[in-house]
Amino acid sequence: MPKLLIIGYVWPEPTSSAAGSRMMQLIRFFISENYQVTFATTAKKSKNTADLISLGIQEKAIELNSGSFDIFIRELKPNLVVFDRFMMEEQFGWRIDNFCPDAVKILDTEDLHFLRKARQEAFKTNSKEKDHYHSELAKREIAAIYRCDLSLIISEPEMELLYQEFGVPKLILFYLPFMLKHLSENQIRELPNFEARQDFISIGNFLHEPNWNAVLHLKNKIWPDLRKRLSQAKMCIYGAYSSQKVLQLHKPEENFFIEGHAESSKEVLQNARVLLAPLQFGAGLKGKLVEAMETGTPSVTTKIGIEGISTQQNWNGFIAKKDSEFIEKSVELYTSEKTWQEKQKNGFEIYNEKFDLKLHAERFSDKLKALHSDLVSHRRSNFTGAMLQYHLHKSTYYLSRYIEEKNKKPPTT
Repeated sequence: MPKLLIIGYVWPEPTSSAAGSRMMQLIRFFISENYQVTFATTAKKSKNTADLISLGIQEKAIELNSGSFDIFIRELKPNLVVFDRFMMEEQFGWRIDNFCPDAVKILDTEDLHFLRKARQEAFKTNSKEKDHYHSELAKREIAAIYRCDLSLIISEPEMELLYQEFGVPKLILFYLPFMLKHLSENQIRELPNFEARQDFISIGNFLHEPNWNAVLHLKNKIWPDLRKRLSQAKMCIYGAYSSQKVLQLHKPEENFFIEGHAESSKEVLQNARVLLAPLQFGAGLKGKLVEAMETGTPSVTTKIGIEGISTQQNWNGFIAKKDSEFIEKSVELYTSEKTWQEKQKNGFEIYNEKFDLKLHAERFSDKLKALHSDLVSHRRSNFTGAMLQYHLHKSTYYLSRYIEEKNKKPPTT
């Protein structure tokens, strides 16, 4: 049985974030491919952490800048290593190269961090996102992509950006969106209908800056006028890690409710009539919008929200460019059963066509087999990656060893 080591940025939390759901999709894929899976991370567990042990996954707490990791991987001898975001490749990639040089290295980008940051800076400074592409963060993230044998890219626009803007070879990129089970007609029929649903909903991890910004935009720019048009409707905000700055937005007298963490996001989504997601910046796929399609909940969002999922022509709702349009489309979707049903149908079609589990699992399985069978040739085609790997080893090795020695406790006398 081949061994897989996943080096996680955090423990997966599928009820808290799309990133957590994505990680669980990958884990289940590897289990179906008969890998023996070990999940290791430097992070601490939370109450929302998934139960990995019940899936037969071995858990391992690891440390930064510690020789204990070297001992761990020498004993494990993984055939495949998945880095959960580029920061984990920076910290542990050189150690994998030293002690498990024949292991296939895969980077799961989740989304392109430098792109999300560029859009955030462009939003704050009212500038073009392209002006912020060539940042230190971009150099770090793209260098990590080069150093790995394969990087999983979650959206087609991000694939295009990497090889058109930055010249990253397609050989080391692999498009892998969410992998989701096909919705059956029976599942669709069992969902609550238009009349059985009420209120607006927004959902997302509050630690994620695009989500927090969207909630503020809802509260300050959208909801005051939308509430005047639909005085009986409520705005219900769900999300993990609601701090005091979030909770202070809770205003029942304004029908604006901060509901906190949802134990079942699908349950609260399928009971709402419309999802509102006025995202001003971000990257990757927006899990809330995909899950809204799964639960038959049409949405109003922005061009950032639909990126990598679909186009405006057949969206699961409406895409708005201005706040006034966002409000108008929200009212239309909330009050017109005919429009709501048409948009809901679009969502089911997008969901089943775009994120088909069987299709993407087969593609990924074939790619892994090809990598394992001809890894030497594959690496020879990526000289830039070998060069970046060489220089990282020289710099990171000595820095890490210095920190490791510094952290050692002095002998007791």
